[in-house]
Amino acid sequence: MNKKTRGANETFRKKCREANLKITPQRMIIFESLIDDKSHPCADTVFQRVRKKAPHISFDTVNRTLLSFVDMGLLKVVEGYGRPKRFDPDTENHHHFQCVKCNKIIDFSDKALDAIEIPEDIKRRFTVTGKKIVIEGLCDSCKR
Repeated sequence: MNKKTRGANETFRKKCREANLKITPQRMIIFESLIDDKSHPCADTVFQRVRKKAPHISFDTVNRTLLSFVDMGLLKVVEGYGRPKRFDPDTENHHHFQCVKCNKIIDFSDKALDAIEIPEDIKRRFTVTGKKIVIEGLCDSCKR
């Protein structure tokens, strides 16, 4: 187990304790399937992957676990706009480019986008808990 995986597992265990959740083999397998995953998988993709290690696990268990991980701050949901939710294990501040043809999602960082101010009207009317930028277009593969 490398240093990054060890650190992720420690964070997982800490977050589970804070949320009073048991660290079950199923939760561990689901979490470990997402470490270092840059593909932003949907619940079905995670389910198919996890079933190889835990053949009796249900889709509902995987889906509920992913949503619990979001609530615990272990994952973020990438905007779906009517498509299935996609999950991102990178909880650091970053943005996304999404290909409108193949649906590939690519992480990127940009200090100028991080600095965009929330409009006063929005701040007065709502409680803003975060901001994310999603840029849509065609990825290199689909552009060809």
